[in-house]
Amino acid sequence: MPIRGKLAGPDAPHDVAMTRKTLKVALLQETDRGSTAANLDAIEAGLREAAAVGAELVLLQELHNGPYFCQHESVGEFDRAEPIPGPSTERLGALAEELRLVVVASLFERRAPGLYHNTGVVFDRSREIAGTYRKMHIPDDPGFYEKFYFTPGDTGFEPIQTSVGRLGLLVCWDQWYPEGARLMALAGAELLLYPTAIGWDPADTQEEKDRQRDAWITVQRGHAVANGLPLLACNRTGFEAAPDGDAGIQFWGSSFVAGPQGEFLALAGNDEREVLVAEIDMARSENVRRIWPFLRDRRIDAYADLTLRYRD
Repeated sequence: MPIRGKLAGPDAPHDVAMTRKTLKVALLQETDRGSTAANLDAIEAGLREAAAVGAELVLLQELHNGPYFCQHESVGEFDRAEPIPGPSTERLGALAEELRLVVVASLFERRAPGLYHNTGVVFDRSREIAGTYRKMHIPDDPGFYEKFYFTPGDTGFEPIQTSVGRLGLLVCWDQWYPEGARLMALAGAELLLYPTAIGWDPADTQEEKDRQRDAWITVQRGHAVANGLPLLACNRTGFEAAPDGDAGIQFWGSSFVAGPQGEFLALAGNDEREVLVAEIDMARSENVRRIWPFLRDRRIDAYADLTLRYRD
């Protein structure tokens, strides 16, 4: 059957959802400013800029308080972690309350001595924490030694209820796995959000760099399409040298907002800080799911093997 159809519009029947809620969102694509204080100052400036143009939801990049320290393994880096609630959540929550914003932050959480997480934190126009998500998929690759630092999450794939909708918050490496996005959608998420820190090895060829960036964008647009949901991905930008003298990482920016058919609503550049703003029609998900009923046609009776590591 061809994948095509007409969405609800001015000539649609009255029983099709006609009331459209437009949500203005902003993504703060930033560089590391050299210290936690400087980074939080830059975030505050970005939040104020986003609020001034009418944004209601602001997504920050992964581990925004400092450099991407996972380029090497060092016990000293654990000193960057802080409890949740803690100093950063106090400052960000106060800004969320003052500016009447839903803010999605990303912090290195010290849960207990020797127990740390890569944790997303949501504020709903208040200094109180509306919900948290601990990163589930933890990479361990050259330049991305996250298994040394982060315990896999235990919060599950549960959307966080806010005044702008149910947020399916996932973090970076989670964005390559369709299962997480699907489970968030099945639990009622209305938006998928991915704070991210990903970039190039400077030694790679331009062709390889292009393939990697395109793959990163494509797989997430696929999550939007497969689940009929808008998707926000906020990446950092700029070059960060490796503390151990390795090649370092050129973070490729390219933060974007996609609609429920994977269409670009906004796309940032590669190599500079940017407050990326987009408007999302929250009624489109319902309409798209009516013409592309992927959830209806799932063969849930035939998917048991998805719980296996591999079929030998």
